[in-house]
Amino acid sequence: MARVLALTRDLLFGSRVQGAFAAAGHELELIGGEAQLRARLEHGAGTPADALVVDLTDAELGGAQLLSSLRAEGLLAGTPALAFYSHVDAEARARAERAGFELVVPRSRMAREGAELLERLLSAS
Repeated sequence: MARVLALTRDLLFGSRVQGAFAAAGHELELIGGEAQLRARLEHGAGTPADALVVDLTDAELGGAQLLSSLRAEGLLAGTPALAFYSHVDAEARARAERAGFELVVPRSRMAREGAELLERLLSAS
């Protein structure tokens, strides 16, 4: 069982991914913003995360830049990260790849293959 943090404010989509992860035996904790994610990582509330999933479709979350900052601060040492983006936003994908996400996929693929993508991410790390 993997413990996964998901940075998204889209509760409907987050719940869908959460259900797919649960069916595959994983636990997904939805996080609604940078401050909440930082608090979770800095203060170790709960158990450590095995992976991070970030919603790039919400520009206000600043997912790519946030990942870079968290890694520079050592808050995500050894934690692989997966991002999903709108298939029409090629720049979001490029930013995410430059930021160091191990896996960057379109939102539609995340919806269809979320649990399999998580397995792939975890086996590669």
